[in-house]
Amino acid sequence: MKKIKIISRAIGEVVAELFEERSPQTVKALWAVLPITARANTWGNEIYFSIGIKIARENANEVVEKGALAYWPPGEAFCIFFGPTPASRGNEIRAASPVNIFGKISGDPEIFKKVRHGDEIVVNKTE
Repeated sequence: MKKIKIISRAIGEVVAELFEERSPQTVKALWAVLPITARANTWGNEIYFSIGIKIARENANEVVEKGALAYWPPGEAFCIFFGPTPASRGNEIRAASPVNIFGKISGDPEIFKKVRHGDEIVVNKTE
């Protein structure tokens, strides 16, 4: 099983597992471009940042689970979901449009509430 680490000054290092069986093309494309260094954008309880690669929709959903990692095709973006977004209805967690869910945070995803817009984020393979 492939794992990544997401690093930010606000949260330290968080590990996530990747879903190679659910989204094999998304995981393969992401793995090939790691490491990634980007600036966080925030949208409700979601962090996203462009990773500059085009990946087609793959088993895409709008409603996701807390802690989901996803790729958002329109923005070529890596997304981290840790609670409701402005598009959510009730307590659900909803993306702006369908996303490829490719992984999940290990541990409590609410730690990402500490990350602010513009903070540097590094995503890398675990060792």
